[in-house]
Amino acid sequence: MRVAAVQMQCTADLGGNLTRAAELIEEAVTQHASLAVLPELFASLGRGRAMCAGAEPVDGPIVRWAQDQARRHAIWLVAGSFVELDGDRLYNTAPLISPTGEVVATYRKIHLFDVDVEGAGSHESDVFAAGDEISSYVIDDTLVGLTTCYDLRFPELFRILALHGVRLVTMPSAFTAATGVAHWEPLVRARAIENQFFLVAPDQCGTSPDGIARHGHSLIVDAWGRVLAEAVDDETVIVADVDLAEADRARRSIPSLANRRPSVYDWPD
Repeated sequence: MRVAAVQMQCTADLGGNLTRAAELIEEAVTQHASLAVLPELFASLGRGRAMCAGAEPVDGPIVRWAQDQARRHAIWLVAGSFVELDGDRLYNTAPLISPTGEVVATYRKIHLFDVDVEGAGSHESDVFAAGDEISSYVIDDTLVGLTTCYDLRFPELFRILALHGVRLVTMPSAFTAATGVAHWEPLVRARAIENQFFLVAPDQCGTSPDGIARHGHSLIVDAWGRVLAEAVDDETVIVADVDLAEADRARRSIPSLANRRPSVYDWPD
């Protein structure tokens, strides 16, 4: 499987964001990617009020646009994430779309970014409700797990995906520059190493409309923790060939998943 991570700098212009995303998806297709992943909130990253105003249901214009892209190029597409309106609640939601344009899975971000780091202050729970379901889907006989950005700091989620048999995880992100320099690559590689699966992590870059500098450096990492592809600071597409049998080989050679001892793990309340 050839996978692509699309790195973008979101602006306040929805139409411009979609136009640029379409160009980058086409670039991924010209590089023969069969799965492309857009970054978190690729169409509408901004301050809370602006995101509320742009919220849509799953069958709204943004997802229909993504369905058209997947259908036109006959690729699997994780449409980053978008602001989903469901009743009176907003969710940070990542849809997985098939090459025929069908929304086959969605993932509502479970862990909301409520932090007070200088240069990265954010309280996502002021805008979003937290998701409460882990999500995965079979693509070409491979179980693929869906995660988003701040989830990276919660290894329990990734371990559960691995125990369910996931061999590739997508992680649309808008990681901050304030935390990304020290934390982004070590955490992405750690999640891949400890769970022995591939991780596709597209990120936002530049300064987003909310005034927060984003880290960029989108990554594709293999099941041994090696960086197969890395972006720098500009809008771009990175691609890599993923040998999913490598995840099985890693799990046979270092059987850490099989060597777990759940019976002695006494989790505190």
